[in-house]
Amino acid sequence: MAKCAFLGLGVMGYPMAGHMAKAGHEVTVYNRSAAKADKWVAEHGGSMAPTPREAAEGADFVMACVGNDDDLRSVCLGADGAFAGMAESAIFVDHTTVSSMVTVELYKVAKENGFGFVDAPVSGGQAGAENGQLVVMCGGDQPDYDAAAPVIDAYAKLCKRIGDSGAGQKCKMVNQICIAGLVQGLSEGLAFAEKAGIDGRDVVDVIGGGAAGSWQMVNRYKTMLDGEFEHGFAVDWMRKDLAICLATGEEIGAALPVTALVDQFYKDVQSMGGGRWDTSSLIKRLKAFDPS
Repeated sequence: MAKCAFLGLGVMGYPMAGHMAKAGHEVTVYNRSAAKADKWVAEHGGSMAPTPREAAEGADFVMACVGNDDDLRSVCLGADGAFAGMAESAIFVDHTTVSSMVTVELYKVAKENGFGFVDAPVSGGQAGAENGQLVVMCGGDQPDYDAAAPVIDAYAKLCKRIGDSGAGQKCKMVNQICIAGLVQGLSEGLAFAEKAGIDGRDVVDVIGGGAAGSWQMVNRYKTMLDGEFEHGFAVDWMRKDLAICLATGEEIGAALPVTALVDQFYKDVQSMGGGRWDTSSLIKRLKAFDPS
């Protein structure tokens, strides 16, 4: 078993770190709110540290799951950052969804200081984190990935290296691009069914196992029809992710017309007060903007 640190105990990081402890790893946690770290230790054992640097000292693996590019830099760099406490041969594993630019930047700093850096964004949402069933898409050097993968397995149903540093983040961008279109299509289909006077549940029973089926359909259609959006991945975070996708698309010359449109639809949802609603709330936007 490994000596590990986990930085960031949000809705994803808290259960992920818990699965590491249950797997037998020695885990030290850090969170900006010390109360959350205290609660985690009371529930899972291990220990907490007041700074990322102190959490990382002596750790074989340092995992992070924070908010955005700036949050990631803040827990990595500076006198109290994790990089200041990491030993040579240690490996930093970043589960945050961030830009590939900051990933490569931090990868270079890590290599200059003699330790590894793996970008490893996740998919599966809060339920996936709580159930230890996340999909983890990784970028970085093969030896670093090979060393980290057995630890990541504590909360993953699938973990795969996609390529060099930044490749994991680019794979996550593809994931979010696909989800955006899928959720909008599902929203339109369910809203159409209602307008057409047919039961959306009956419709999904028929089409869910065919070519129209998707994870989103299976897991979200009931709550979408019931108008329940207090779960899953928040619109605010989706817009953060889509901004990364759109900026990268512009940089590499990839056209993302549907993604750009759905991003604006999510902006409408935010204007409705739905920034913390689940991404499936696109169906609520359709009903709110219905001209009839």
